[in-house]
Amino acid sequence: MKQTASFGDPARYVTHLHVAEDCLDLPYTREIIARANLPMTMVGERDVPAIEGDYPANLTRGKHHLWLCRNRGVFFKPCPGTREYRCCNYQVLNIGMNCPMDCVYCILQAYLNNPWLSFFVNIEDLFAELDQALAAEPNRFFRIGTGEFTDSLALDNLTLLSPKLVEYMARQPNAVLELKSKSVNIENLEGLDHRGRTLVAWSLNSPPIMAREEIRTATLDERLAAAACCAEWGYKLAFHFDPIILHEGWEEGYRFTIDRLFAAVPAEAIAWISMGALRYLPSLKQIAADRFPHSRFFYQEFVDGLDGKRRYFRSQRVAMYRFILERLRKHAHPRTCIYFCMENDTIWREVFGFAPEEQGGLPAMLDRSVGWFGGLGRQG
Repeated sequence: MKQTASFGDPARYVTHLHVAEDCLDLPYTREIIARANLPMTMVGERDVPAIEGDYPANLTRGKHHLWLCRNRGVFFKPCPGTREYRCCNYQVLNIGMNCPMDCVYCILQAYLNNPWLSFFVNIEDLFAELDQALAAEPNRFFRIGTGEFTDSLALDNLTLLSPKLVEYMARQPNAVLELKSKSVNIENLEGLDHRGRTLVAWSLNSPPIMAREEIRTATLDERLAAAACCAEWGYKLAFHFDPIILHEGWEEGYRFTIDRLFAAVPAEAIAWISMGALRYLPSLKQIAADRFPHSRFFYQEFVDGLDGKRRYFRSQRVAMYRFILERLRKHAHPRTCIYFCMENDTIWREVFGFAPEEQGGLPAMLDRSVGWFGGLGRQG
């Protein structure tokens, strides 16, 4: 099956740095400036980078621009799930906003209102906030991810943030970190004493979707080769089939990806695999249509979900989920947690035959998959 050509390191798409004046003297800022070796513009404390055009029309241009700035808000908070659908109690560590890759379906196009990439350089505040949160609830297990508002590794060759996070998490007795990406920037993870506290994760899809709808991302084979390397380095892995998109030949496409996944990666290294059918804010449809006129999947039939997002009809979601779950179960290790991201109990019962509460709840299912009840959570 034909696969998309890789863009390589997506950080190469960044051609200009913008640096907030109040961050210039931070040693970490200076490190990134020296490493990037790019043209640089200073930005006043109350200003923002100037990108020609109006949002979202200037989003493609804006992805060339990286703004090094402070996060003046909260770094660490719960995933913005909804009460209507089962959430896994994931905790988001916000390291920046936007990414140099350009997926047609990316919800950030409708969620954000600025075109540039942001990276937060006041990491001392980030770690202080983590210290406080983890110490405040020592008997709680935290699953933490940096991939909610940006890609976890896409800019890592510029920022070198991943070793700092991995080494910090290795010392935490009640948390694991998930680094989720569509890139293959894993070089900075090699040789680290992660102590099993970091999972490395990739979003996967059917090859035609990856080729047409995921711009400047690594190919399927590259992602799986990177995952195999991380498994050799002792990292646990995770994979996310999200968004699952209905398209001609979808059965063949998802079967191909799943079979290739388990041919490349040891099943016992995979902690969890999520599934989530395409869902989107209504405003995203026009934004994506204007930016990517070749793309057609937004013109399929959808229904308004309870969370205000458009979703495939229930019968179609169930059909796709059942097919993919059957294929995953053919290969997956018994300890791997396969689960839905943001689906209701009715869909869970139709596809899995149970609701999460019957297994102790979705958070507990995921905690068990990384050994919280099997010893990992009690390591010092």
